[in-house]
Amino acid sequence: MNIVVAMKQIPDLQQIRIRNRQPVFEDVPLTIGLIDKNALEAAVQIKEQLDAQVTVLSAGDENLEDTIKEALAAGADQAYLVMDDALNGTESSIIAEVLAAALRQMEDKPDLILFGEGSGDNYSGQTGSRVAALLDLPQVGYASSIVIDGGKAAVTRSLEDCEEVVEVALPAVITVISGINEPRIASVSQILKAGRKPRETVELDELNIKPGDSAIDTLSNLAPEMERKRITVKSVDELIQALSSEALIGR
Repeated sequence: MNIVVAMKQIPDLQQIRIRNRQPVFEDVPLTIGLIDKNALEAAVQIKEQLDAQVTVLSAGDENLEDTIKEALAAGADQAYLVMDDALNGTESSIIAEVLAAALRQMEDKPDLILFGEGSGDNYSGQTGSRVAALLDLPQVGYASSIVIDGGKAAVTRSLEDCEEVVEVALPAVITVISGINEPRIASVSQILKAGRKPRETVELDELNIKPGDSAIDTLSNLAPEMERKRITVKSVDELIQALSSEALIGR
């Protein structure tokens, strides 16, 4: 069984600072999105139960070479990377075209393609669905459990007011939620071995596609303004009174 996990390289959100209401990305290291790690962990758990191979698929700039080691250390067997500086910061509709083309070109066709339900930066939640549509594959979203049985997958979907269990024929695209599992932390030996795992790298023009123009223009990306009242208190009683007046604590 071949499982492909699509993973996105994003800035480490914990190290982004805000200046003049805008995010500052200078010297912020790159990492793999958190929900993408959940998708990888789901794939590795299936691999541990079945005879499966896990391939990480990612598209981005040359930094992918280093970033993807994190996924290889966490249990992926190999990586398929589409690297081109033109892909840096590209929005979901273009990335979906690139990933779909890469999946078509893979020698070992995937039986299962996993995505996080949304990326850690833009969180549009579109890429998995777009790839499924481009490849004409069935798609199941918001998966909190995946059980493989022969050529089918039983998927538990976590919805707002209920859980839904559906069965889908493979190959299929499944997007997972963060609550599906707890991603494992790679050991030192796994990190060292990750550098020796196979990686196939292709450039954008090798995929024989010409992605369309971006369908999305970001007009503004500003942090919310916070107006502080700057109330000065000189004692615990004054603090309690101030908090009570704002209904922040019970009277």
